[in-house]
Amino acid sequence: MSSRPEKAPVTPQRLMEEEYFEDETFTDLDLQGARLGGKEFYRCTFERSHLQESRWPESKFEACVFRGCDLTRAQLAHTALRDVRFEGSKLMGIDWSAISPNPELAFDECNLRYSSFVGLSLRQTVFARCAAREVNFIDTDLSDTDFTGTDLSGSNFRGCTLTRADLRGAMGVFIDPAAHNRLKATRVPVETAVLLAQSLGMLVAGYGDEAAAQGERKKRR
Repeated sequence: MSSRPEKAPVTPQRLMEEEYFEDETFTDLDLQGARLGGKEFYRCTFERSHLQESRWPESKFEACVFRGCDLTRAQLAHTALRDVRFEGSKLMGIDWSAISPNPELAFDECNLRYSSFVGLSLRQTVFARCAAREVNFIDTDLSDTDFTGTDLSGSNFRGCTLTRADLRGAMGVFIDPAAHNRLKATRVPVETAVLLAQSLGMLVAGYGDEAAAQGERKKRR
């Protein structure tokens, strides 16, 4: 009975030179600034690898995991991402807007600060327990997304579809009523509802200015 030939060890040189990888694990690689375009990865895992400012034009990832990696400011122009999961990874400053249409992504305990998601369909994407401060979500379909445990302080939602999005467990959420977002069955924390009401000039019982205003009226009587 013939056995499958053993694969060569995964080295930075092999990753740079070959174009197709299946069922491979890439561990502790240092490829900062590397150009890794035109490659295909199927059921591959990247662990504890330094990939800051790496470039992946026209590459394809399917059923892949990035675990404990640093992809700060990585460039993903026309990169296809299908069933790709990022766990405990640093993804700061990435502009995801140029990735191939209809990505399938999940983020768990990742740092997404300063990232941009513009003009994408991210339906059913999970952003769990992430640091997503000052992120831009512009003209993006966020229907049925889940932001449980994610810090969205300073993030901008503009022209987004947030139908059935679950933001109840998120922190620092503010949905600007003048930013043309589409809301339907959108679940938000109480603090977000209060901020929205206050931005429209309302005073909410038990919160901030409303309590102060009541106290002032009592003094005047």
